[in-house]
Amino acid sequence: MNKQELRQLYQIKRAEIHSKERLRLDDLLLLQFQQFDYSDVQTVLTYWPLANKSEPNTHLFSGYLRHMLPGMVLAYPLTDPLSLEMTALAIHEDTIYHTNAWGITEPKEGEVIDPTQIDLIFVPLLAYDTKGYRVGFGKGFYDRYLARCREDIVKIGFSYFGPVDEIADTDQFDVPLTYCITPQQTYEF
Repeated sequence: MNKQELRQLYQIKRAEIHSKERLRLDDLLLLQFQQFDYSDVQTVLTYWPLANKSEPNTHLFSGYLRHMLPGMVLAYPLTDPLSLEMTALAIHEDTIYHTNAWGITEPKEGEVIDPTQIDLIFVPLLAYDTKGYRVGFGKGFYDRYLARCREDIVKIGFSYFGPVDEIADTDQFDVPLTYCITPQQTYEF
């Protein structure tokens, strides 16, 4: 299947998961996430989950890291709808957020984090394949951003579903994940 077909199919599949079941699946994702060693992580780029898109609750994973790594810098993306570029902004307890035109919650301001300083990034996805390539929402923000990051950055996706065999229309600009965590297991690419 191509990206557009997968995007449509997996938006439907996620929407069909009852909210109570999604809470259970998020807890299972957290258990899988807790199996990693994060002792070398100093800076994390996460994202605000889109409730209307039934995304996994990334607040659980970043909250766990904040508890385990008290000195960690946590950043959220700020997107520019004109250039389709993304910037990572460090957040703190007083950060003020706003919701952009696409319904994505972002920090209004913060210290810009250089992409090469990020150790771990949570990458949103709708579907992914057995090679670690993913289908996002189609704007290419993350692939462009990841191209500017260090080669050794750890890229983690979260999915309620296993991988598809292959995304038919990947290209040279697509950046594969390092891991995709599901409620049942973690896939390494």
